[in-house]
Amino acid sequence: MTVFGKRLAELRKERNLTQTQLAKQMSTSLSVISRYERGEMTPSIATAKTLADILNTTVGYLLGENDNADLLKDPDMVKRFKEIIELKSKDKEHVIFTLDAMIRAVKLRELAS
Repeated sequence: MTVFGKRLAELRKERNLTQTQLAKQMSTSLSVISRYERGEMTPSIATAKTLADILNTTVGYLLGENDNADLLKDPDMVKRFKEIIELKSKDKEHVIFTLDAMIRAVKLRELAS
């Protein structure tokens, strides 16, 4: 099983989707999803993007470009990243500045405990 196939299967199962359900959402067949998961077939870029959208992850995660599984498997984190990316440049800077400050405060609090 390829990295793509393994990650596709893991995410599909975590989302409580059967191969049949995923195939239906993709307007394809069960055998195609099964072949992706077994690494016998590689999807097009457009298909990989659609799969990533359905599974609330990124194409990079599915392809194994990023091993930070917890981060990119969490639909809430992916949604937040997408929202931050869509902000105007100055607003994005403010959000990142605020997040950095909050992260530093939590780390300092943990060190003090």
